[in-house]
Amino acid sequence: MVCFFRAPVKLNRPDPHPATRPTMAKYTFVVMNGPNLGHLGERQPDIYGSRGMDALPGLVQALLGPRAADVRLECFQANGEGALIDRLEQARADKASGVVLNAGAYTHTSLALADCLAWIGLPCVEVHLSNVLARADEPLRRKSFIGRHCIGVVAGFGMTSYALGVQALLHHIEKT
Repeated sequence: MVCFFRAPVKLNRPDPHPATRPTMAKYTFVVMNGPNLGHLGERQPDIYGSRGMDALPGLVQALLGPRAADVRLECFQANGEGALIDRLEQARADKASGVVLNAGAYTHTSLALADCLAWIGLPCVEVHLSNVLARADEPLRRKSFIGRHCIGVVAGFGMTSYALGVQALLHHIEKT
């Protein structure tokens, strides 16, 4: 399994790299990171851990075993709210199977992301590297604007939160 990293693309355009798309996967999950999450593994490792997004495919493989072959991951990171919304809309246009979203600080502030999740019709799992509910020094981090539009939340397990989010999304899709 490979995590394909995509730059922002214009809406409703064909995939600019169709040769890199594996054909065996049943599902495409867009794994999205918001602001300040472009340097995972380097940024504040005491809070966010020392592994980066390059560890995700191995974590998913270890968690899902042979079922990992059914999942294609497209990873995306943007610091801007508009770019995240554009990518969510592109995921809908591309008929992605679902989204694993760590919106970073936008989780707690962005009505625009919440509104986008409300209309695109894709199942989404909200993920966080740290346990946002345990961050007593920052009570704002206990509120999520996007959570009500997600099928669930995984928080506090570092990079494993993303793999657990992928597992939860797969379980949700296969049971519906």
